[in-house]
Amino acid sequence: QVQLVESGGGLVQAGGSLRLSCAASGRIYAMGWFRQAPGKEREFVAAIGWPGGTSYADSVKGRFTISRDNAKNTYLQMNSLKPEDTAVYYCVASQLFHTIATFPQSWGQGTQVTVSS
Repeated sequence: QVQLVESGGGLVQAGGSLRLSCAASGRIYAMGWFRQAPGKEREFVAAIGWPGGTSYADSVKGRFTISRDNAKNTYLQMNSLKPEDTAVYYCVASQLFHTIATFPQSWGQGTQVTVSS
């Protein structure tokens, strides 16, 4: 398993933007993001393969963009943020793109994103 380190969380007003980053300790085919809001289960947000292929949850389509600059780093650009986007965001990784949304193989520690109304 690879080690994953997230950065970029914080507090932002509704309508604002944040960019999350995740660095893996080794090369990994698929990377992505999950989130967990208070009192709710963790949910899939977005995923990306290398060198391509993306997948998004319906709740973030058109607002969030996932990208990669190599086989180790991924980013989540979050625009038009809403209070309901408030959650701990976790970077995930897997050698299989088609299973990363359900069974990620590695998890980061998480970074808090808070959107105020």
